[in-house]
Amino acid sequence: MEGLDGLIERLLEGRNNRGKRIQLTESEIRQLCITAKQVFLSQPILLELEAPINICGDIHGQYPDLLRLFEYGGFPPDSNYLFLGDYVDRGKQSIETICLLLAYKIKFPNNIFLLRGNHECASINRIYGFYDECKRRFSVRLWKTFTDCFNCLPVTAIVDGKILCMHGGLSPEMDSLDQIRAIERPADVPDQGLLCDLLWADPDKDIQGWGENDRGVSYTFGADKVAEFLKKHDLDLICRAHQVFLKSFDNRDDKENNVRLVCECSVCESLRSMFSGNFSGSSSSSSSSHLTSSIFSSFLEKENKFFLCGSNASLLGGQSF
Repeated sequence: MEGLDGLIERLLEGRNNRGKRIQLTESEIRQLCITAKQVFLSQPILLELEAPINICGDIHGQYPDLLRLFEYGGFPPDSNYLFLGDYVDRGKQSIETICLLLAYKIKFPNNIFLLRGNHECASINRIYGFYDECKRRFSVRLWKTFTDCFNCLPVTAIVDGKILCMHGGLSPEMDSLDQIRAIERPADVPDQGLLCDLLWADPDKDIQGWGENDRGVSYTFGADKVAEFLKKHDLDLICRAHQVFLKSFDNRDDKENNVRLVCECSVCESLRSMFSGNFSGSSSSSSSSHLTSSIFSSFLEKENKFFLCGSNASLLGGQSF
């Protein structure tokens, strides 16, 4: 894509002036979406990735937090990334956020991977801010162009054949991973079914089996369903986003698989109590203005190969809780 390096350079100006609106043109953003769409369709809907890789939860238009994640983990292509969706809505700079991610995806297609979240859906981001931002800064037409791009995003990834990653969760309709591979793109997110559940389902520590979801969409699932799914598909963990990280199904160190979960909160001292038990934790001070997003980070290290970060990223190990 012509002018891609210059576009990335402009987007990175936000490092020097946090919160600054980046000057972009509608035509270059539209071309970014069109080019990224083709890159997404050239890769599987169920990605098969290898470590080392950084796995990141929801960004939700918090562009300074996205830049901070790259500063901490390394900018592509020096570090590899898997993002679990929800790039837009709620925050003030959804356009800068998604544009930088799409630009990196085009420039480094095998170093950065973007999964679809439930907010990469027209019926949702029409309500929660992205539509309004596109209309205010550019046009409704550009929002529709983003929608066409979002409809082509992959929805799941497997890291080293053992960690299944998605935005939402499991589905009662999923018997085989081949069902995911069979989903055709471009695709709108339906109100029910496998694709809906992968983007919307939530774990629930208080149930066994499947339950109603308070969101009014999809299901909740218990630890028994996680354990059953992991055993059937010879997986170790499920890594998902979609909710503020408070506690995984299994918050114990996994000595057998050499997995250690490390939690860190940069601003909120009251969260330090969460780091008791078998968590290894640390805390440092920072501006409280960043509390809304990725300042609460959790890190997964498996043989020093994985780095899990973001306020909405969590692990499901299928143990009782």
